[in-house]
Amino acid sequence: MKILLVEDDATTTEYVVKGFTEQGHNIETASDGHQGLLLATSMSYDLIVLDRMLPQLDGLKLLAALRATGDQTPVLILSALSHVDERVKGLRAGGDDYMTKPFAFSELLVRAEKLMQRGNSLPAHTELSVGNLVMELLTRKVTLGGTEILLQPKEFQLLKYLMEHPNQVISRTLLFEAVWDYHFDPRTNVIDVHIAKLRRKFEELGFGELIETVRGAGYRLRQGH
Repeated sequence: MKILLVEDDATTTEYVVKGFTEQGHNIETASDGHQGLLLATSMSYDLIVLDRMLPQLDGLKLLAALRATGDQTPVLILSALSHVDERVKGLRAGGDDYMTKPFAFSELLVRAEKLMQRGNSLPAHTELSVGNLVMELLTRKVTLGGTEILLQPKEFQLLKYLMEHPNQVISRTLLFEAVWDYHFDPRTNVIDVHIAKLRRKFEELGFGELIETVRGAGYRLRQGH
């Protein structure tokens, strides 16, 4: 994928460029808003990672100018401003996601790849498949090893998100945002309860090891089972 990073902090730029490059993505950078807007409007990108506060041209003004041209490239906003009002401003300006600094690159990568997948103009998938686990999105039917599993709505949403990111460690924060629409960790055991319910249903069919707990990091749906 081709990514544009508009960021004026050299340390953050180096950190993000190194991370994306190691994952095989092509990344170009701009250190101020004017340069960023010039690149964004003259080149084609799969994703723009945009700092909120930039010299010469503010990140939100850059974003507004980009959207005014009809450009719908996915934009992930990075910002030290964590208040919910700032998040809302960023999303209303046309941002597709908003992350606050400091951040872990692993989480940035998951969010970025999700946005890039969403931005691809490919036909919508109606089925997810990970090993012997199959989910039909239209009928909401889930089978494991050919046997149907009955899931509650939140169990379905949770499993769907894990299946969309097989073999990736998904943090609790990401799960709360994707499944429960919380933009913070409410410090409850609701995720653990739902993971346990899914595991019990998998265990009944001999697939108890399908969901792995990565201590201190999150959960991973293991592929190849």
